Order: sequence, then C-alpha cells, then structure tokens
Amino acid sequence: MKYLDEYRDGRIARALATEIAQACTRPWVLMEICGGQTHTIMRYGLDDLLPKGLELVHGPGCPVCVTPLETIDKAIALAARPDVTLVSYGDMLRVPGSNSDLFRAKAQGADVRIAYTPIEAVKIARRLPERKVVFLAIGFETTAPANAMATWMARQEELANFSMLVSHVLVPPAIRALLASPDNRVQAFIAPGHVCTVMGCEEYEGLVRDFRVPIVVGGFEPVDILQAVLMLVKQLEAGQVKLENQYVRSVSYQGNRFAQELMAQVFEIADQKWRGIGMIPASGLRLREEYAAYDANKVFDLKLITAEEPAECISAQVLRGLRKPTDCAAFGMRCTPENPLGAPMVSSEGACAAYYRYRRHAPAV
Repeated sequence: MKYLDEYRDGRIARALATEIAQACTRPWVLMEICGGQTHTIMRYGLDDLLPKGLELVHGPGCPVCVTPLETIDKAIALAARPDVTLVSYGDMLRVPGSNSDLFRAKAQGADVRIAYTPIEAVKIARRLPERKVVFLAIGFETTAPANAMATWMARQEELANFSMLVSHVLVPPAIRALLASPDNRVQAFIAPGHVCTVMGCEEYEGLVRDFRVPIVVGGFEPVDILQAVLMLVKQLEAGQVKLENQYVRSVSYQGNRFAQELMAQVFEIADQKWRGIGMIPASGLRLREEYAAYDANKVFDLKLITAEEPAECISAQVLRGLRKPTDCAAFGMRCTPENPLGAPMVSSEGACAAYYRYRRHAPAV
C-alpha cells in the first residue's frame, strides 16, 4: 500500500496546492482528458484546492461516453437476433441508444453477456460453436491491443462464429479537433496516462508544436494530478510550450512497441464519429481487410444507422469542456445514472456521473 499512501498523501497534496497558488498569477483553463482523472478530481475535491482563477474542464476521455449512438443501436439490433450472443463490458449496458439500451434488451431475453476482457468472448465462441458471438469492442488505445489480440486469436483458430463490432477512438486527433475549434478555451492539457502507457508520449509532440500548447502526461492519483497541474501552470506562467511526462513510473516516450505493432497488424486508422462531437478525421480504428471475416458490420451486413442525441442533453458541450454537468437543467432530475439522457451520466468515467456521485448535493456558489 506504500504506492497509494504516497500518491494520496494529503500533506503532499496540500503542499502542491500551495505551490500552484504561489505560481499562478493569472487565470488559466486546463483540461484533463481522461474520465478517470475527472473522477479523482471530483472525489478528492482537488479543484477546490486550486486558486480561483485556475479552472479545470473535462475532456472527451471517456470511451463509453464517446461511443456513437449508431454503434449502440447496432449492438442492440444484433443482441435481438436469436442466433447472436453479444458480449460487452458491463458499463456499456446502461448507455442509451435511440430507443433502448442493452440492459433492457437483456431483460427482454437477448443473450447479452458481461466480460472483463475480449478473450472471454473468444472462449464463449469456442465453447458455443452454434452461436454467433459478437464482442462490442469500444475504447481508446488502451483497450485496442487486447481487442487486436482477441481478433488475431480467432483468426488463428479459424473461429467462424466470432466477430467484433468495433468503435475505437484515438486521443491525439480529438485534442487536435478541440484546439482547432473556434469555441476552444483550453490553454493546456493533462494527457491520459493509461493511453500513453500503450502509445507513449511521442505522438503529442505534433500537437505541442502545431498549436503552441503545453501538454503534461498525468497519472490518476490526487498527487499525480496536482503535480501535472503545477507543471502546466509553471509552463504557462513562464511562456513555455513543451511536452512533459509526470507519469514516469508507467509511461515511456516510445510506449509499448509490442502492443502498437499488434494493433497495427489488426487495425488501420479510419475516420470516426464521436458521440456528442461528430466526425473527426483519422481518429478511429477499424479492422483491416484481411480481418473482414471478423468485422460484425460486414458479417451481418449492418445498415448505416443515423441517430440524434436528445435535444435536452448538453453532453456534447461537456465533452468539449465548454460547460459543466451542473449547467444542465436535467442534471440529477430528468437525467440520473438509472435513467440517463446521455452516456456521460452512465459510465464509471463519465463527467456527469462524477458530478452526480460527488457534487450533486454541493451548495450553489
């Protein structure tokens, strides 16, 4: 437990907060990309430790939250087929599609199963050759290697009854889209440590260079995040623009080359729609043509489905750091984890879920 004690030490956190306050002489807007970082900030009240002019806004780093409505609708349609077993991570079951969700589909008799890894889906396909097993493969670069391995295994074993409904997204193109937006107000970024554990820091150099924006790769414990904030504030105050790595205990500059090579073998880069944001060029992964036999879109000839977010939901603005969850009139009333309007209220990494869990009873300021 020494690791947790060190990175959750209140004395260290308060000392860092004091140093941030001393270094900060003007207003700044920082964005933490990862939803895991958002939940840490909310859980430990880290934003309350910061000086008034220093604002943390929350980015699109929740893989469940940015999975398009169309993908959810496709998954529900597949699950409704009597010959299909749909396998998914548990936090996808409550994500609302256009008219339903996977939890309701399961309650109505669909064969929907929860798994912790895609390899479990491969095992189900191996065990039930009479079933068509589809794994709902969502996530950032963090989960892509495991999904690539599962698909590679299925191909090696010639499992004809296994396929993947893929909705993978990539972080750097999303940051680029945010920075290029005329509405952008973010001046520096805490990059997601888990993603960088796989991909390294190298690919963020272009963002720093092209947009003259400081980026610090950060971890997920309170001290990690406050250290990353301090590093960014020092850069901003000094007029510096560079890439730094706070999460050195887990992240290297090059990342995990083996995982990257496996991803490149199975997936290729493609344009990708992000829920609440829209289409971002070259921001996703799709199965390569040689793995077409394991692409659920092709196996089941899934038609293009288009869907719109509920007009009342402001998740698009939350995911771009333009508004906070508590700015939504439906927050905590018509939108709750049990009856969500949008995906950020469902996911364990969603910003709305974090505010609902830790801030919904906070007094208005």
